[in-house]
Amino acid sequence: MKCIYCDSQTKVTNKRDAGSGTRRRRECLKCKKRFTTFEQPELKDIMVIKKDGSREVFDSQKIIRGMIRACERRPVNTDKIGTIVKEIESKIRETNKTEIKTKKIGEMVMAALKKLDKVAYIRFASVYKDFQDVGEFKKEIKELK
Repeated sequence: MKCIYCDSQTKVTNKRDAGSGTRRRRECLKCKKRFTTFEQPELKDIMVIKKDGSREVFDSQKIIRGMIRACERRPVNTDKIGTIVKEIESKIRETNKTEIKTKKIGEMVMAALKKLDKVAYIRFASVYKDFQDVGEFKKEIKELK
């Protein structure tokens, strides 16, 4: 790799794993300045198949927004939501499939919310399952008990 300061060749002085990639400490062979680079694997795009059959690129931010809305005014840490979404994305990527249905993602989110906060789960389920009347709410709450 070339130096970011003088465009000369560099050498790696230290290499470490850094979560989802590799951290490399580099030193320029000419100007002797040091800098750090981070290397991450290039991940394939996952296509999400929606209910109407259309497709769009997987966006973890959509899941985060939905979970935050469901957890509004609940004692749920936003860092925990981020962790859950990362776990969901990891599970999806572990399947090595390039397409996934929104139904499967929704089920994964509901399972995580059920463990995290029952009220948030009911809120999310009411939108996801498109509850039409109070009876559907009662049925879902009864299943929670």
